[in-house]
Amino acid sequence: MQAIRGQMDLMSRRRPVTEVIADDEAPGDLKSRLKIVQDARQFSIDELMLPENDSYRSYADLERDYVVWNVFAAPEFSLDAKRWCYPVAGCVAYRGYFSEDAAEREAEKLKAQGFDVVVGGVPAYSTLGRFADPVLNTMMRWSDVELVATLFHELAHQKLYIKGDTEFNESYATAVADVGIERWLSKTGGQDQLIEREDRRAQRQAAMDVIDAAKNGLRELYASNLDESRMRAEKSRLLQELQTEISQVSAGWWSGTINNARLASFGLYEGRVESFREILRQCEQQLACFYEQTAALAELSADERSATLDRLMTAGHVTAPR
Repeated sequence: MQAIRGQMDLMSRRRPVTEVIADDEAPGDLKSRLKIVQDARQFSIDELMLPENDSYRSYADLERDYVVWNVFAAPEFSLDAKRWCYPVAGCVAYRGYFSEDAAEREAEKLKAQGFDVVVGGVPAYSTLGRFADPVLNTMMRWSDVELVATLFHELAHQKLYIKGDTEFNESYATAVADVGIERWLSKTGGQDQLIEREDRRAQRQAAMDVIDAAKNGLRELYASNLDESRMRAEKSRLLQELQTEISQVSAGWWSGTINNARLASFGLYEGRVESFREILRQCEQQLACFYEQTAALAELSADERSATLDRLMTAGHVTAPR
């Protein structure tokens, strides 16, 4: 019910982007950003082959910093995220709330049950084309580059989405957004911004390499026969080491809670990106081929799809199924 009420409130606040741009009382900065959105939306259709529909043709001011707050949870001695199931999205590794207080209440309940928990604000989400998603005020505090990249990311979910496979869906959308923003900046003359983005991506990858190594160490720990008190102490030590290492490779990249839930959430959004980049390389950067190959992956069983993505990650000569 809270999700239904939240979605209805969001939809009721929509105004056509063209109307906001023409409104003499609308802030000039907002209008200029929405003009960028208009150009990027057309680019997403013409150059990225993303859906042509009414999504991101309107604007909504929610009068808050985030559209929803996601709750992630994982057992104290596991990196397997708790999952929740929904009619449209299928089973996913988070639960979203339109109220921060409601999200925190759920987090406290899960903590009382012994879970590692983290709550994160989300500036945007996709309804997978079921509704005409608006551009939100929560997206406007980003740079132009991140605003456009998020637009591409959310539209990618409308292009392809597999119920119950959050890691595939989010990594796929991230990969589409990455190639989309590279082409957008090349077309708009944002070479300096492209270089800065590549630098940030390199820092992000360096941090993810450190995180992956730490996750492997934690998995070994959780599979061991140590008693709970010793395992808890060793877990604390490994997480402290991870925080130190991340600060060394990418200062400022990560702040806040470090626990199993946070680590599991990062795997969902980043874990398979390199596999999708490999598919794009095999397709010689042709998006029609890329979409055909990723759609073929969606037809596989979950185990077959995971195994194929693993091979793509580690061996450049392995091709996705046709």
